[in-house]
Amino acid sequence: MENLRIETIEMHTGGEPLRIVKSGLPMVPGETILDKMRYLKENLDSLRKLIIFEPRGHYDMFGVYLVDVEGADIGCIFIHNEGYSTMCGHAVLALGRYVVDHGIVREPVSPETRIVMQCPCGPVEAFVQYEHGKTGNVRFNSVPSFLFQKDIEVDVPGYGIVTVDVSYGGAFFAFLPAERLGFDLSTTPTDQLRNAAGTVTETLKGVLKLTHPENSDLAFLYGTILTDGKDEYSDASHTCVFADKEVDRSPCGSGTTARMAQQFHRGLIKLGQKRTFRGPAGSKFVARVVKQVKIGSQDAVIVEVSGKGHYMGSSVFTLEADDEIGKGFLLK
Repeated sequence: MENLRIETIEMHTGGEPLRIVKSGLPMVPGETILDKMRYLKENLDSLRKLIIFEPRGHYDMFGVYLVDVEGADIGCIFIHNEGYSTMCGHAVLALGRYVVDHGIVREPVSPETRIVMQCPCGPVEAFVQYEHGKTGNVRFNSVPSFLFQKDIEVDVPGYGIVTVDVSYGGAFFAFLPAERLGFDLSTTPTDQLRNAAGTVTETLKGVLKLTHPENSDLAFLYGTILTDGKDEYSDASHTCVFADKEVDRSPCGSGTTARMAQQFHRGLIKLGQKRTFRGPAGSKFVARVVKQVKIGSQDAVIVEVSGKGHYMGSSVFTLEADDEIGKGFLLK
């Protein structure tokens, strides 16, 4: 890490941070976005820890590397406390503004500018409000998303047998109402929700074999989402706990996508019906199923999710030669 200099733009979407690495990332080889992600994991993971971990970040920090890929305006590799994720909706909503504001899309158009972001889960189409030279709300259309399996009974240590659904929205999530674990989503301390959801995730990983219709690299459980149980109401809340028990402050874009796919395939919502989801920080995403599709032989849907990212500032990170602690650490 000699002569290290990392420049970032700091944003958040609904309270969930996004550290965008603007410069300082070495050249990342690889023919596909998954090849590039694999190279970063195997060869440059120390850089992720420096950017995400303390003292520059924190346990619940989130970031993104931007890379060049063919057929897209930008490639996105998402980073967090555990490693790398295949999709991140809150990041896409923030990056929509960033890509336009920083000239990556050179000729923005009103009232919306279309952007294609190549994410590890596949290409994601985003539309950025653009009026009078300013960017605003962003909406994106998900990759094909689906309910993988419903009514899975699992014996969770400390909580007994609980029933969950597992759904895919660019990443796989388990879903269950918080009350099944004895919690009230609105009043239970976040750390209790964090630990309980993390235990559900780890238990499921040991007993449930996931498959993806197109790519085995996507077949892993990313996290557990605890809901308020209001599956038949227009407004609902949930808390997403992903990676190494990281708590999403926003409603979680990929989690919202997966929840919409779950609800559609359970017959709880209709094509085009809008739903509003609230995250732990009180922020909201609006979502709707816009199209029915197939991925392989799997029935799936395309989900539109909308929200807005906000700028917070910028940073320049360096590392002195004798600073071992500065390479990154985490306190849980």
